[in-house]
Amino acid sequence: MKVILGISGSIAAYKAAHLTRLWVKQGAEVQVLMTEAATDFIAPLTLSTLSKRPVFTDVRSEAGWNNHVELGLWADAVVIAPATANTLAQLANGLCDNILSAVYLSARCPVFVAPAMDVDMWHHPATQENIRRLKTHGVQVIPVGVGELASGLVGEGRMAEPEDIVVFVEKNLPQRPKIFHGKKALVTAGPTFEPLDPVRFIGNHSSGKMGIALAEELAAQGASVTLVLGPTNLKPQNTAVQVISVMSAQEMYEACAPIFPHTDIAVLAAAVADYRPKTVSDTKIKKKDTELTLELEKTIDIAATLGKDKRAEQIFVGFALETNDELQNAQVKLGKKNFDFIVLNSMRDAGAGFGHDTNKISILRRDGSRQEFPLKSKDDVAHDIVLEIARLANL
Repeated sequence: MKVILGISGSIAAYKAAHLTRLWVKQGAEVQVLMTEAATDFIAPLTLSTLSKRPVFTDVRSEAGWNNHVELGLWADAVVIAPATANTLAQLANGLCDNILSAVYLSARCPVFVAPAMDVDMWHHPATQENIRRLKTHGVQVIPVGVGELASGLVGEGRMAEPEDIVVFVEKNLPQRPKIFHGKKALVTAGPTFEPLDPVRFIGNHSSGKMGIALAEELAAQGASVTLVLGPTNLKPQNTAVQVISVMSAQEMYEACAPIFPHTDIAVLAAAVADYRPKTVSDTKIKKKDTELTLELEKTIDIAATLGKDKRAEQIFVGFALETNDELQNAQVKLGKKNFDFIVLNSMRDAGAGFGHDTNKISILRRDGSRQEFPLKSKDDVAHDIVLEIARLANL
């Protein structure tokens, strides 16, 4: 689900952080919009960190034009929480002087408001008239709570709790079939560590961010997802994703092998070590005055091994992170591993590769065609890749 969360200037704005976190944990994409007054109550940086997206406070920012029409078409729901008396009045009367009201007037999706104000403001005839008018426009009003207010008075006007807002929106959104409903997906992510002794290993700098984003996007689109995850401190926030934690290339293969034959989609995004020490010491190798020579042997080629047993109807996706001869190397890998398409990114592109929250990719298909994408957040890149999977699957 794609949610626009609009925040206006109320003390209840602090609850927006928890609300954002709840939706992200469920696998939703959350785009936060704030009025200028809202920024006095909670920092945009807090919300951008939680949502993993930039927060928009105006139709124009340093990043350029923030297209309110495009945002209105993008969203599955617009939720304004907290909605102050002033914001309710603006929306009810079609006034448009900020990013929040501009997106509201452009939205084609269901709109929800969670009012927040003092008890007398809530009961004032002008506010109640604005509520009635909004309801005639199709806006769904989330019931206010009763309790102690910021003024010290007790009564109606409290913004609904974040958990109640999530449930209300979920119950009142039209149910749309998800494109991968009933499909099973396997995703690999993160590095592998190949032990040298009980202390040291051979590994790489993969964080697992890209693979985790893919697992969450597939789950958000209805797939039953198993994520085989190498050693990383990151975990998917979507609890619907089943995680199998592994350490080495061999462990990753052994986790994938029994699952792969029963999957509809397999995305191998892990950065698997190509070599491992031929001999692993049982004790820590001590430093000596002489040089240490390591003898390495190949690890199992997970992609090539699984690819031999790929069924015609399976969608099999690979990744190629290159530093030179990018296209040539990726095309060879595409054919050799029996992928349906391969996602290429280059360590030479700024903002791409290991450890970044962004990525810049190209999709290379078996028919020789190629599609290039600009630098985007890894969540948005995952969405692009999943759309390509849906296209291949004719969904």
